[in-house]
This record gives sequence, C-alpha cells and structure tokens, in this order.
Amino acid sequence: MTPVYLDNAATTKPDTRVLEAMLPYLAEDYGNASSIHGLGRKTNVAVEEARETIARLLNTKPAQIIFTSGGTESNNAIIKGVLKATGKNRVITSPLEHHAVLHPLEHDNTIETVFLGVSKTGHIDLDELKSKLNSETALVSLMHVNNEIGTKNPIKEIAEICREHGVAFHSDTVQSVGKFPIDVTDLDVDFITLSAHKFYGPKGVGAMYIHPDALWQPWMEGGSQERKRRGGTLNVPGIIGMAKALQLAHEEMEENKRHITKLKNALIGGLKERFPDLAVTNGDTEHGGYHIVNVSFPMPDGNALDGEMLLLNLDIEGVYCSNGSACTSGAVEASHVLLGIGIDEKTAKSSIRFSLSKYNTESEIDYTLEKLEQVLNRMTS
Repeated sequence: MTPVYLDNAATTKPDTRVLEAMLPYLAEDYGNASSIHGLGRKTNVAVEEARETIARLLNTKPAQIIFTSGGTESNNAIIKGVLKATGKNRVITSPLEHHAVLHPLEHDNTIETVFLGVSKTGHIDLDELKSKLNSETALVSLMHVNNEIGTKNPIKEIAEICREHGVAFHSDTVQSVGKFPIDVTDLDVDFITLSAHKFYGPKGVGAMYIHPDALWQPWMEGGSQERKRRGGTLNVPGIIGMAKALQLAHEEMEENKRHITKLKNALIGGLKERFPDLAVTNGDTEHGGYHIVNVSFPMPDGNALDGEMLLLNLDIEGVYCSNGSACTSGAVEASHVLLGIGIDEKTAKSSIRFSLSKYNTESEIDYTLEKLEQVLNRMTS
C-alpha cells in the first residue's frame, strides 16, 4: 500500500491548486516586489492582492498583515517586538507552548517568564491568569490549538481578560488558522501568527497579524519591506501560495472538518477497541483540534513501550507519524507538553502523535490500526 502520511501537524501536502497559483511567480513573473521597474511592480501588485485576501479572511485591514518566513519567525518577532516597544520584561505563558515561544523567553535572562498551571487535559485556569496579570506585564502568549495534544484554548475569553488589564495578548494560531474560523476583530487579539504549510500551502512563508493599537517595534531589520516592519526580500511565490491556500481552506472548511473529524473518531474508536488496556489518549480529544490524536502506551507493570522503536516500526510498515519528541545530542527527550500535563517520563516517551488531513481516507485509518496492532503484538510479546 502507498505509505500513509499522518504527520500533518508537522506539515501538510500542498494543494495542487496552490502550486498552480504559485508557478507563474517562480517562472515568468519572478521580479523582486520591491523593484520599481515593470516586472517588480507586477509582482508587488500580486503581493498586495494576496495581503488583501488574507486580511479579508481574518477580518482585518491589509495594513495589519506582515509577511514572514513562518510561525517561528512570527512568534519571535512579536515577543521581542513587544518587549522592545513597552520597555517591560514580564511575560505570562504556559509550559505547553511551542518552542518558538518558549525558547526566546528561556534564552533571554532579562525576561521574567511567568508560567500558568495547566490541567491534565492541557487547559489553563482563567482565574489564575487574572491573578497573575499586573502593570509590569508586557505580554500574554498562549497558543490556540496545541500542536502535540490538540487542546484548544478559549482565546476570545483570554483576550477579554487581557484587554481589561491593559496587557497585550498574542496567540500562536498556527494549528488553528485554516481549520477554524479566525476573526481577529471579533476575538480582539493583539497578535496572531500563522504558517502556510499547516493548511496545504508552501513551506517557508507565514504571517503575523498586529492590532493597529498594539505597542510593537520591528525585530527583523535591514530593509524597507513591509513598511519597514520586516526587512528582507519578499517570498513572492510563497505569499501567493499562502493566500490561495487560506482561501481554499475557508471555502472548504466545513467539508474538511466533517471528513477529518470522521477519520479522527474512527482512529480513536479503533484504538479503544483494539487496545482497551494499553492505549491512552492525551489532551482534550472531544473539544480540541479535530486533526490531532496523541496516544501513550503505558504497560501494566509500570513501564512503557519504547516510543522511538514504535515509531520506527510503523515507519517500516509505511505509516508516517511522529512522537513529539526532540532529539538533543543524540538523546531522545520526552515531550515537554506531555510532561507539562503531568504524564511521567516513561509514558511520555511511549507516546505518538497522529495528525490528519483532508487527503487521508478511511482505508488509511484501517491500515494504520492493522499495522499498529501487528507492531504492538511484536513489541509486547
């Protein structure tokens, strides 16, 4: 059977309609969008049309959209830009954030990072957030949908709390843009980040939304691009592809959601049926992101399966998924997200993440469950 790709939270397969939209800007219309000659002006027009499309789909004005290389750059730019603009150094976040948020905070010893507690399903306590906000707080940064366990934060409620206390709110919406309606005006957020390759667009391009009243200064300098807010030559084909991908994602959102949710339910149902005493799902599987299933395999004797070996065996069988772990100096580390919700290290290391897309099929879910059962039987016999 053709390999089954279930690592869509890492990256999705680009839609062919996106590739078609990008192709002219890789071949004929290759001009630098900052050049003043005819070819440059032509590509600049295309970039601004793409900006208008993205702004319309997020319900904001084009001027509030800044193009970047992706979610990591956007998160860094927002955090560092807010601290620079406000002169404050206190940031409230959670231990479950993506490393693109955590590492900029950890690696700057001038920043006071305040971590909120999280429940076993990965939810924060809004009352705790209220109690930790003060006049010295520069920013609250909490993701919308967790990339490892799928838990979904109530970002509109969080934004309201932050607005009441006069504190800026940033949400990493990389795993939710294109899957859920994101109306930045209704949500009243100050900053969001998005990355095209998470919703069937190209890699290496993303954007950040910045509220017109937000205190923020540019982080990446060296050019006058993006109204001097982000230096560097614009990735014209990527920007065109991102706008097309987001347009398609919005047009087909409900259809994709129904399809992927059906697959998710089949996967979870199959896990419970085949491995009732072994497989444990993590996060909020009912109300979270509908494309992510994170499952651990603790053993009755208190040990746990070797997640890396499980992943490699599935890879051999043609099932591509991930374990959410980071490899540092040759040592596989347990997921910080799973440790953060109270899962012990052995069980965390036994965990794998399946993430689904519009391209997956029911037969692929059946195949995955069949191969998973064969692999687990070998590993536990």
